[in-house]
Amino acid sequence: MYNQFKKQCKMKKIFYLMISALILCTSCKDDEKDFQTFVIKIQLAYPQGSPFKPGEGIEVTLTDSKGSSLKEKTDKTGMALFKVPAGVYEASATDTRQSGGHSYIYSGIKSNIAISMATSANLFVLDLSESKKGQVVIKELYIGGCPKNDGSGNFSMDQYVILYNNSAQAASLDNLCLGMTFPVANSFTPNKDYKDGKLLYESEGWIPAGNGIWYFPKNVTIEPGKQIVIALNGAIDHTKTYTKSVDLSKPEYYCAYDISVYDNTSYYPAPSAAIPTSHYLSAVKYGQGNGWPLSNTSPAFFIFTTKDVTPAAFANDKNNINYYQGRITPVFARLKIKDEWVLDGIEVFKVGQKNNQKRLTAKIDAGYVNHQNAKGYTLYRNVDPEATKAVPGNEAKLVYKYNKGTEIDGKASTDPSGIDAEASLKKGARIIYMDSNNSTNDFHQRQQSSLKD
Repeated sequence: MYNQFKKQCKMKKIFYLMISALILCTSCKDDEKDFQTFVIKIQLAYPQGSPFKPGEGIEVTLTDSKGSSLKEKTDKTGMALFKVPAGVYEASATDTRQSGGHSYIYSGIKSNIAISMATSANLFVLDLSESKKGQVVIKELYIGGCPKNDGSGNFSMDQYVILYNNSAQAASLDNLCLGMTFPVANSFTPNKDYKDGKLLYESEGWIPAGNGIWYFPKNVTIEPGKQIVIALNGAIDHTKTYTKSVDLSKPEYYCAYDISVYDNTSYYPAPSAAIPTSHYLSAVKYGQGNGWPLSNTSPAFFIFTTKDVTPAAFANDKNNINYYQGRITPVFARLKIKDEWVLDGIEVFKVGQKNNQKRLTAKIDAGYVNHQNAKGYTLYRNVDPEATKAVPGNEAKLVYKYNKGTEIDGKASTDPSGIDAEASLKKGARIIYMDSNNSTNDFHQRQQSSLKD
């Protein structure tokens, strides 16, 4: 009996060992299955009509259901390869490009990418959406002049504009031009472009550039967070005659100076010898007069690019000319600038006028900024506080308690961010300015030119 019991125990022991081995073997197979990896491909797809194609070096992120992420870069075809275990993933990517003075941001997310032994496909398309912003913005427009020293009147031949690279990529100014609406030069001038309460050219997709245009004859590049000053009248030190004016004679400045086209020496005295001739802008005139008559009270000013055609060729093509009210004479000639060519614009209204009317369409500028001329005031772009604070290392360099705004009709015209942009720039901060295509939100009237800070 004892031997039989002993034999049964031995058999049970062998049975348990076999079961344990089977469980261990199954467990190993499950582990192998868990750690098996699969190759998946993420192909970036740009929207139809985009000027760009997928390219190499764009970072794609693949995130699993637990929040863990892998990052890979695309090859020349815009495809990223990943090796991952079975699971559910989310792919995302952002690509920033620049062309023709615009910054393009392409971004997209693709969720619920399920990977398992049962997955038959390993190629997934990540569709990107396009966000287009002006790379180059009008940071400041000084057009109103200042009081003369003896109090006998005001001086207004010291106009200038500052262009700023508001993006994170170098900006090319190739084929970039300066334009203004004309013959409706002032916001309060009766405007016959209105038909049934709307600007006739709004539905046609263009903006009128009156009289002539200025352009860069050679390509100029602005690095991120940098600017260029362009003297629109005399590129000289005006403070030697009028102390409240500005010094536009510095060698890094540019100037609108083409005496073969606009020969009014009151508008355009010979530039300072410190400014190289390579910094002179060229002009094409299709209107009438010996000077570019930018309003000193309330202009509608904009910058644009002529894309793949040179500014001179475009402006000299009579097919691109429109005549105000159909009156075919040089004084009413204006160039039809496509909406998509406009990089930035600023609509200025004169303070105290009840009949101000917009000349820039809502697509270009949905608002306006009020202006008082002859006081040395300037129109300055507001800071985008969130974007500026988000720049790494910026917080310690930002200067607050901005106090250089003005008062208009009892209301403050100031930068609502409270950030003193010029003081912050001097401390090495990287400023990002507001760019909502609405001058009411984007600009304020400043007590003095930033060049005098």
